[in-house]
Amino acid sequence: MVEKLITFSLRNRAVVLLVSASLFAWGIYSVQQNPIDAIPDLSENQVIVFTEWMGRSPQVMEDQVTYPLVSNLQGIPKIKNIRAASMFGMSFVYIIFEDDVDIYWARTRVLERLNYAQRLLPQNVVPTLGPDGTGVGHVFWYHLNANGMDLGEQRALQDWYVKFALQTVPGVAEVASFGGFEKQYQLVLDPLKMQYYNVNMMEVMNAVKTSNNDVGGRKFEMSNMAYIIRGLGYIKNVKDVEDIAIKNYNSVPVKVKDIGSIQMGGDLRLGIFDENGNGEVVGGIVVMRYGENADKVITAVKEKMKEVEKGLPEGVTFKTSYDRSELIEKAIESVKGTLIEEMIAVSIVVLLFLFHWRSALIILIQLPISVAIGFILLEAFGISSNIMSLTGIALAIGVVVDDGIVMVENAYRTISEKQEEMDNNQ
Repeated sequence: MVEKLITFSLRNRAVVLLVSASLFAWGIYSVQQNPIDAIPDLSENQVIVFTEWMGRSPQVMEDQVTYPLVSNLQGIPKIKNIRAASMFGMSFVYIIFEDDVDIYWARTRVLERLNYAQRLLPQNVVPTLGPDGTGVGHVFWYHLNANGMDLGEQRALQDWYVKFALQTVPGVAEVASFGGFEKQYQLVLDPLKMQYYNVNMMEVMNAVKTSNNDVGGRKFEMSNMAYIIRGLGYIKNVKDVEDIAIKNYNSVPVKVKDIGSIQMGGDLRLGIFDENGNGEVVGGIVVMRYGENADKVITAVKEKMKEVEKGLPEGVTFKTSYDRSELIEKAIESVKGTLIEEMIAVSIVVLLFLFHWRSALIILIQLPISVAIGFILLEAFGISSNIMSLTGIALAIGVVVDDGIVMVENAYRTISEKQEEMDNNQ
């Protein structure tokens, strides 16, 4: 079989060169299409269900949220196991699927089952799906360089402008904000005044909740024109909160400002984000969607940030905290350098020992084609190009080189011996 294959190749050199050129072109196409990342994604095929019910203890979260969800999510097709964790005010359920399951099919099945499990949870407790990313999907971190702007304003700028713009980039699953203060209206109530006006906490909460709302009326016609009636009630500043009426006390409305004070403040924080010990900053984490090309996603995010930066307040710029594309580029450059070094070393060795440039050319052609076939197989089996796979290709180059040297040297020696025998016979 091998002898026939060699004979066919020698007699049909044009076909062999054409096949080699086709494989090389196919390999270049596979390199361009294959997802490139620095870190191999070894995370499990999972869907995360997150539920928030603030103020409840871990035991209450376990009994009333986590247990009903886990018990009802069981039975979904192609599930390996289900894990869960309960903590103060939060519940996490991890549904682990088999490796060959499509992630979006799995998310659809979980979402269908959540619609049924919703009725078993406490009122106003809504479980949500986590982003369609993985544990190694944090490909890009950035923060705002805003000297003179307070942390609350920076966080508002990040949450209501930058975050929404970057989430439109293809391949981005989520942009998670970090640092700063989340601005909120804070009511500091006076118990003595509440007792005097006979007002309890629930009445204050319900009054504020119902007052922060717009209402619609019907159409009103006058002078052959139609007017749409609306009631505008959204809270826009501190004064709007102060003027909310809670109840009547001796026919006099009791307002929020009569029983306490209102101020703008920040939500409670469990940590801070510090830049090299120079102070707190505000920024975001770009989470890549499952199966995307990390290098392309990071490039697209950087291009989008250039557009977003034009709309930022004067003096506010972006600063990169973590950029995985640098590691990706260095890994690719390492493989390129290894390939070039191997080709040069092999060429010198063959030329020195054989003094035959055509033999060296055979090995030089063999190396890039072998690497191209490797990328073709990576693309065919859906394996991303990362440090592990690229290192494997770099190590395999040495084996391919050794094999090529042995085969070429043996062929060259055999041909030389045959030619000497023919010359002697003549």
